[in-house]
Amino acid sequence: MSIFGSMKTAVSGMSAQANRLSTVSDNIANANTTGYKAVSTSFSSLVLPSSSGNYNSGGVQTSVRQAISQQGDISYTTSEYDLAISGDGFFIVEGADGTPVLTRAGDFSVDSDGNLVNSAGYTLMGYSYDSGVPAVVVNGFDGLVPVNVAQSGLSAIASTSAYFSGNLNSEATVVTDTMTLPSANTSGVTDDTQKMSLVAYDSLGATVQYDYYFTKTGVTTDASGAVTGSTWEVAVYRNADAATGGTTSFPYSSSAVSVATLSFDANGQLTSAIDTDIVDPVTAKTITMDYSDFTQLASDFSATGSADGQAASSVSSVSIDTDGVVSVSYANGTTKALYQIPLANVASPDNLTLLSGNVYTANGQSGVTVTGFPQTNGLGSIQSGALESSNVDLAGELTEMIEAQRSYTANSKVFQTGSDIMDVLVNLKR
Repeated sequence: MSIFGSMKTAVSGMSAQANRLSTVSDNIANANTTGYKAVSTSFSSLVLPSSSGNYNSGGVQTSVRQAISQQGDISYTTSEYDLAISGDGFFIVEGADGTPVLTRAGDFSVDSDGNLVNSAGYTLMGYSYDSGVPAVVVNGFDGLVPVNVAQSGLSAIASTSAYFSGNLNSEATVVTDTMTLPSANTSGVTDDTQKMSLVAYDSLGATVQYDYYFTKTGVTTDASGAVTGSTWEVAVYRNADAATGGTTSFPYSSSAVSVATLSFDANGQLTSAIDTDIVDPVTAKTITMDYSDFTQLASDFSATGSADGQAASSVSSVSIDTDGVVSVSYANGTTKALYQIPLANVASPDNLTLLSGNVYTANGQSGVTVTGFPQTNGLGSIQSGALESSNVDLAGELTEMIEAQRSYTANSKVFQTGSDIMDVLVNLKR
């Protein structure tokens, strides 16, 4: 074994400890970085062939290991835009170059455009509700848009659907005179007709009240005289068109905006509802009515209902739930879903490629990226108003630093000893 060989081995030892010290310094520097994952140095020996009488010292080589899959502690904050992942998965964010990458750093805030951007400058991506409830693209990032929470001013949503549920009295009298049916829009209706009203909204957020009239129009029987079914008429008018004088709203100044027929079987269960849409000639809107929860039993008339849509109202707050749904709350108490934040994961998170800004990209060793919504397919949940701390053990890193320093010093002593021996050999010639 040559003295020069031992010096080379000492150099490899010093280089290995320098790498170890580099990971320690990175961990200590990022001990307070949101979502940072600790790195460590692994050592493996290099062995050179040796004969029975001579030993050839080899050396040591290092490899870096990442603890990306290790969960950091969750700490709570006062900002609803701070997000932490409890469990597996990564936020999908986009840098200035438009390339989607992964991160656990959820310290988001609102930029000048209203987008949620973290401290490293990466924009949070999500699926928009503009075209209805979003569907995830499991094997790619198609369809993702920046999550924008700038909802200033007023917002109004026109009604497109409504429902009524309740009970129609099976013992009600059948109205056979068509001129007294509400749909005839004559001077009045009989006492057997029941009335309810419902408020909907036009495209400007103005309220539109509709008057509903329920009238029993027929009964069917079998050969023995047993009742096999009944029919009811539901006539709907615009309340604004009601008569202003007299003791009744009839006649309305315009025809009914909807006339539906409800059919019930012998057990009082609804079997069909025909022509249930409200077509309003003033608002130019169509409202789809749902009467499917009505029954016809021997009990007093009762009904309840509601319509979707929203009156003009200002934004009061934005919230993000555990499923990643970003919703805006209005001053009138209504809410509207804007985006749903997905999470992504890979088969081997610890092998992801680390980039500046505490973000990751997939590679051949990590496996392909799979996208899904929080709390599905093994993905974790999102906690609003919280941040994931780094998983660095500061006390352990200080211990590592001391050990690296001592090992480096010991290797340097080996090198120095070899250098001294080399000087002896050179001086022998002199």
